[in-house]
Amino acid sequence: MNRPTQQTAQSHAVPIVLLTLFWVTPLFGSFRAAIAVRDVTPEKPLPVSGGVGPSHPTTKTLGRLTVRALVLEGNGNRVALCSTDFLGFPGVLCERVSRQVTDIEAENILIGATHNHSGPDCYGFPDETGQTSCDLDYLNGLCAALADAINEATDALQPATVKIATGKAKGRIAYNYYAERLYDPRCHVIQMLDTQGRPFATLVNYACHPEVIGPDQGILCPDFVGPLYDRIEAKGGGTGIFMNSALGGMVTADCRGPDGRDVQTWDECVRIGHLLADEALRIVASAPVQEQPELSCRNRVVTFPVENEMLRAVVKMSPLGFKLDEAGNVRTRLNVVNLGNAQMLTVPGEAMPNIGYYLKRKMHGAHNFLFGLTNDAFGYILAKVDWNSFERYAYITRTCLGEMTGEILMTEALALVDETARPGQQTISQR
Repeated sequence: MNRPTQQTAQSHAVPIVLLTLFWVTPLFGSFRAAIAVRDVTPEKPLPVSGGVGPSHPTTKTLGRLTVRALVLEGNGNRVALCSTDFLGFPGVLCERVSRQVTDIEAENILIGATHNHSGPDCYGFPDETGQTSCDLDYLNGLCAALADAINEATDALQPATVKIATGKAKGRIAYNYYAERLYDPRCHVIQMLDTQGRPFATLVNYACHPEVIGPDQGILCPDFVGPLYDRIEAKGGGTGIFMNSALGGMVTADCRGPDGRDVQTWDECVRIGHLLADEALRIVASAPVQEQPELSCRNRVVTFPVENEMLRAVVKMSPLGFKLDEAGNVRTRLNVVNLGNAQMLTVPGEAMPNIGYYLKRKMHGAHNFLFGLTNDAFGYILAKVDWNSFERYAYITRTCLGEMTGEILMTEALALVDETARPGQQTISQR
């Protein structure tokens, strides 16, 4: 979400949590992986979305928008880790994608958004008149392109080994707009290598709003994520894929100039994207190679109450077909993926940094990844003690589903994490 702009009323609902657990039947053999990319840049610049409310018109394009799919196979499981260059990728669109994928179960397709503030609206946000500028034909083509990328990567699966690493990303990349140092500087990296030991894919997991350009300059672009991908490829890391993390409240790109004002230029996107790519490659460079890493994927469906009247209005007025249950709640899917000594947990929105730290501390991998804005994109996720508690968090309270959102997420996510832990598995911080 972008920085504070507007206000809305709150209602109060009783939280109801529904749980569903899925097991994956073994189908395949040794570890393999592949990655595929599709260019989804509109032929004509579409309006861009930086948050709830009307989109902003654009007149030019910088860089290219893409969707990316990294498919993993091992221990009888196939998993697709996907990234899209948009503000969010709601579950209703994830369902459209999964219906077009032939050889991976829908529950094993994880689709995240980079949270780019300079891409077309994927929510169908209404304006003051109730109209939306989202392009439904474009969204249908976008879903088809991502499904095609997943199918291509599945067909191209090749024997692979893995390097996994965690380290502090150094340099001026991110900061917290609300409290400068209240963010997680750790960068988590997964790199896939072919049988010759050459990297062909590098996944970067880091918390930061891609809003250097923002929605107000009439520019459609992937923000710093585009240059990040270019740099990874140029430096021999193969094809890049970026999964955002716990970026809520407001962990944003540090594009401040000497005078303290934001430098909102493409050159600044390049600086930040290249720096983050260099740091990710540095962090993973010395990591040991893991051969035949174990792979597993499990999920559960969780229900969140929607107390927020503004978000209820979005659900009602959007042309995308969002649905609430009879009690006015939304359902979404959480996933936990274990790969070698790493554990990955999805978060269906923008978790606050303290929630991110807590979840990572309680997870069971030597390297713990949080995939924010994945499988859904419900806005900010904050703990009940922070919700509507002080003025600085007024905006994020207004764009959160409700007071119990963070509590439900933490409880249900960690229950799933514990269920998927292997014997003797523990985090670095627990050793």
